[in-house]
Amino acid sequence: MKARDHMKSVFSRWTLGLVAAAALGCGRSQASTDVDPNASTRLVVENQAFPDMDIFVLEGGRRVRLGMANGNSKATFTIPKYLVRGLTSLRFYADPVGGNRTPVTEEIQVSPGDEVVLRIPPS
Repeated sequence: MKARDHMKSVFSRWTLGLVAAAALGCGRSQASTDVDPNASTRLVVENQAFPDMDIFVLEGGRRVRLGMANGNSKATFTIPKYLVRGLTSLRFYADPVGGNRTPVTEEIQVSPGDEVVLRIPPS
């Protein structure tokens, strides 16, 4: 399968500086139009900050909790299939446990089978 050769980067609106990059179609050899709508879509969170973060995906007016990314660690979550139907615009939200800032990424386009990497830099 051909790997798509583009990556999207997005910076947050708040000072924590979340970065989301969609590494689209890793390891695919079919044409980009042959996307399996049942393929799992994953979010990899690289939390380089000290606080633990509750991780959410925002789609339209919905906020869906994916889980917790501990401080100074890496966590992988599966984005529910009902949120990724074809090419979908999503935002990701990291809520620091015990903190008062709630950074949100800009909208990014995600397709079934994509892997999104969310890097939370040290604060």
